Amino acid sequence: MNPMIMSMILFTIMTGSIIVMMSSHWFMIWIGFEMNMMAIIPMMMKNYNPRSMEASTKYFMTQATASMILMLAIIINLLYSGQWTVINITNTTASTLMTLSLAMKLGLSPFHFWVPEVTQGIPLTSGMILLTWQKIAPLSILYQIHSSINLNLLMTMSLLSILIGGWGGLNQTQLRKIMAYSSIAHMGWMTAVLAYEPSVMLLNLMIYITMTLSTFMLLNFTSATTTLSLSFTWNKTPIITVLILMIMLSLGGLPPLTGFLPKWMIIQELVKNNNIMLPTIMAMLSLLNLFFYMRLTYSTSLTMFPTTNNNKMKWQIEPTKQTPFLAPLITISTITLPLTPMLIMMY
Repeated sequence: MNPMIMSMILFTIMTGSIIVMMSSHWFMIWIGFEMNMMAIIPMMMKNYNPRSMEASTKYFMTQATASMILMLAIIINLLYSGQWTVINITNTTASTLMTLSLAMKLGLSPFHFWVPEVTQGIPLTSGMILLTWQKIAPLSILYQIHSSINLNLLMTMSLLSILIGGWGGLNQTQLRKIMAYSSIAHMGWMTAVLAYEPSVMLLNLMIYITMTLSTFMLLNFTSATTTLSLSFTWNKTPIITVLILMIMLSLGGLPPLTGFLPKWMIIQELVKNNNIMLPTIMAMLSLLNLFFYMRLTYSTSLTMFPTTNNNKMKWQIEPTKQTPFLAPLITISTITLPLTPMLIMMY
């Protein structure tokens, strides 16, 4: 793709999300969502093929439906409150429709079906944007209206998302689908704590984005898209292979890695609010995520797949792909847990 066109598309994607985050007017928020959606579709189709066309169409249909439901909720809220400003929503119908539309944009269960299919059909760099930057705008709106959201509806969707995110990734061999199901599970954890302590949700979002960015950058560096191709990287990039698996275990929430920190804080916050059963079930369901990450770890770094003689010297070839900011991202994604007391004091 032409660098000028690419820069314009990326600028529009970022501008759309920033408009959503900075606006206090519902119409401007809707426009920001539309700008963002229209700009990311050509980004998904930069490697044009039938699969990317299918993925882009699925994404467009889902996001357009969510935008229509969001506008319906905004109009109902306007009829009852008489204003366009983002305030506590008093009407139950408007609040429910708004929650459902934002859940559809995020990929929360039961509106999660588009996430694995779209992520699988697009390039790794586009998938990275889809699973990181695209989550910021809907979560920022949920953050602003969290006090007027139907708690039972939100908790049900959160629990279902954690279940589907773990269950759906069990038999997957495609790394992009595994990352998509991981995203669904992480969105479930974030929305579970949203009504109780939104600042913990922001911390979880920052850590999730850091870990997902690191994983996609490493997968792009090794050009690995399946479990099999990842298992052949031990003789080409042994250090990168170990780092990928450390970050994946961190995504699964295994202590003492960074991914355990948000889960720990969310469980602690839910227990503080006399909610015992929900964090217990969530912790048990997160073992499903940890299982498929452990399966990847075993098949990649704990076994040595047979390779031809020509492949054994590939580690000596100088890599051509650039990986800016990879070292600090990997550091934050793996060894931030000792900073937990300071973060608890901040939040």
